[in-house]
Amino acid sequence: MSVSTIRGSLPSILLNADQLYEGNLVHYFQAVFNHAKNLQHPYHNFRHMFHVTWLCHQACSFYVTTLSRRQMRNLLIAAMFHDIDHSGQVGPDALNIARALEALETHTLPEDRLYLADISALISATEYPYKVPSETLPLCAQIIRDADLSQALSVAWIQQVIFGLAAEWGKQPTEVLKGQNAFLSNLKFHTKWAQLLYPQASIDEKIAETRELVQLLESPSAQVA
Repeated sequence: MSVSTIRGSLPSILLNADQLYEGNLVHYFQAVFNHAKNLQHPYHNFRHMFHVTWLCHQACSFYVTTLSRRQMRNLLIAAMFHDIDHSGQVGPDALNIARALEALETHTLPEDRLYLADISALISATEYPYKVPSETLPLCAQIIRDADLSQALSVAWIQQVIFGLAAEWGKQPTEVLKGQNAFLSNLKFHTKWAQLLYPQASIDEKIAETRELVQLLESPSAQVA
């Protein structure tokens, strides 16, 4: 399936309108929406968690003949919960993962209890910096990592990534913007789905864009004109 043809509104994903995975995700959406403590953080917020969920749903469509419906459900639950209750501050990401796993344990439905360890492993795979190389991970873990990294290439990346992370890290937005060059230069997607969605040319374009923006911010207005 071509990644460019994949669509899906949030309600259609939550209700499983295309019958990709087992059941529906309404309970987990309600849990995040009503109980998560990080919904309005500058970066690790509702938008980020559900941007990752939306992308993982796209990946499920792409790998519809490879992943089981149960694997897809596990992946989507993990995506929704991977940053739930994130502190929104600088600190060991292991603590944020622990909070996410605690929230997952609290809200897991009885029918998903048997797969709690699998879902937890997917959430743990997003701990950054990575402890395990992506190429050694199962496909679902590679998908959630690729989806988690993709925010830097989204349309709203300046607001979400630059200003969002600057606020959470206690840095100036210009400093975060300058740091994007190193991050993007080392960015590597591991799934075929993500490589098609974000080819190297797209990454190179974003690197060029960040450099141009830094130059504009540092140039006197008379020189820019």
